Amino acid sequence: MRLFKEKCPRCNATLEVKNDSSSKTIIVKACPADHYEKEFHPALETYIETYKVS
Repeated sequence: MRLFKEKCPRCNATLEVKNDSSSKTIIVKACPADHYEKEFHPALETYIETYKVS
């Protein structure tokens, strides 16, 4: 059971983890409808949030 689920601020869908083979340290979570993306950079200890306009 997951207590904390991150949601898309636009459509309220649960974010899914994108697996990218080019970078194993950066964690990317995205909305299934491609509205929103959130990246965690452990070296910088920061999040980068991207809102996509369609």
